[in-house]
Amino acid sequence: MISEDQVFEQVKAVQAEHADSLMKLPNVIGVGIGYCRRKDSPIEEPGLVVIVDHKVPVAQLAEADIIPREIDGVQVEVRELGGFFSI
Repeated sequence: MISEDQVFEQVKAVQAEHADSLMKLPNVIGVGIGYCRRKDSPIEEPGLVVIVDHKVPVAQLAEADIIPREIDGVQVEVRELGGFFSI
């Protein structure tokens, strides 16, 4: 069984590899590491947290601008800052 420390090391590696490309997406203002929760599960797991100024329905995004739910086996959660910060 993989330890939580090993999971965080995997998440750090994915963040290092993909943060720059995620930051280039419209509305993205940050990429960090944290505990993520999916709508269908009460369990939080280590993963990437992508912070956006405001969430946009997937149907309104170009395919290239959609943030994946998983990158290289690491869970990704999009969190909305809610307009408190603008770039």
